[in-house]
Amino acid sequence: MAYIKAVTENEATGKTQEIYEAAQNKSGYIPNYTRLFGHRPEVYEAWGALLGSISANMPLRRYELVTVAAARQLGSTYCMLAHGDVILNKMGVDEAQLTAIVQDYHAADLSADEVAVMAFAEKVIQNAGSITQDDVDRLKTFGLSDADILDVTLAATARSFFSKTLDALNAIPDDKYKAFSAELLNVLSVGRPFPEAE
Repeated sequence: MAYIKAVTENEATGKTQEIYEAAQNKSGYIPNYTRLFGHRPEVYEAWGALLGSISANMPLRRYELVTVAAARQLGSTYCMLAHGDVILNKMGVDEAQLTAIVQDYHAADLSADEVAVMAFAEKVIQNAGSITQDDVDRLKTFGLSDADILDVTLAATARSFFSKTLDALNAIPDDKYKAFSAELLNVLSVGRPFPEAE
């Protein structure tokens, strides 16, 4: 259970009601992370706009791989489950390859540029101040432009905001992730344990 009480559907009014209804219409349920932001729906909407403006400039596959690399370094089980789900359902990746990506993306049958952007995203999260011109120039050898490199950086740093918010207040991953195999749940539980995976 989250450390702060969520605004319930019955209590929701105004923008909170709007974001709850939008989530229900999109997903068929209201994710726990949406409920967490029920007290500050303007922040939730701003986050969605920021994320949309970042992801719109990147291929879905690159965005998701960067996000998983960042979420893993951040120790965010919720984000790993959510984006692992996207990778499984929208990228043609099966559980075996997703497991390989999470455990060691260097040996997960990814392209060299995909490995490079994941490594860069990891370094951004581990110690952004350690990034050098050589790190940026290495990405350029794979054809990434300056704008592409900014996109990768933004995707990683934006994940830091969201993952840390969810973890700080103990947002519990949604029940839909119970459908993952026990093995995959274990692999994706990189931080706070998913209660149903215990």
